[in-house]
Amino acid sequence: MLMRRESRLVLALDETDGDKAMAVAEAVADVVDAVKINWPLVLSEGPQMITRLADLTDVICDFKVADIPNTVRLIVENAVSRGASAVIVHAFTGDDSLRAAVEASGDAEIYAVTEMSHPGALCFTAKHAEEMARMGVECGADGFIAPATRPDRIRAIRAVAGPDRKILSPGVGAQGGKASDAIAAGADYAIVGRSIYGAEDPRGAAQAFAEDIRTVL
Repeated sequence: MLMRRESRLVLALDETDGDKAMAVAEAVADVVDAVKINWPLVLSEGPQMITRLADLTDVICDFKVADIPNTVRLIVENAVSRGASAVIVHAFTGDDSLRAAVEASGDAEIYAVTEMSHPGALCFTAKHAEEMARMGVECGADGFIAPATRPDRIRAIRAVAGPDRKILSPGVGAQGGKASDAIAAGADYAIVGRSIYGAEDPRGAAQAFAEDIRTVL
């Protein structure tokens, strides 16, 4: 279940109002390659939001799963059964938990977090990002999360991941990252949240980010 790779833009839909979330998704569905949802939307509107959004576009469940293998398996299986095209899991839990995610994913994709986009990521996980990427390659992860706020780290993860695994880069827009910089550094997709779903014209905002990306393709 390979995601589209056209605009190279992913919407992080961290809205908590279901009606508004659907309205934004409908407005940008033909501009973005996928919609990424996290716990705020699922906790406020229920897991059925996965299925509703999957009727419009590919859905990435950014659950950042970090648990023992059996719990990881249960979460991934449930997300995929509801229509998720991909699930994001943490890599720091180790190879057994990561393999459990890969084995439970079926036709969906598994993205392992190597380094997050906020400043606090530098405290612990960033120091082991390349090590976790190497483990992810060994475990069969489809790709990795690397920060658009630090394009040099995208290059470092790409060097480990090789050409065949995807890199998704969050932190574009409100956190200060630039979409075209992330793609130029080796990311396959730039992830944008508040700067699209919080805009007065979400579709126009998405189109502007897509145009920025096209300048480096």
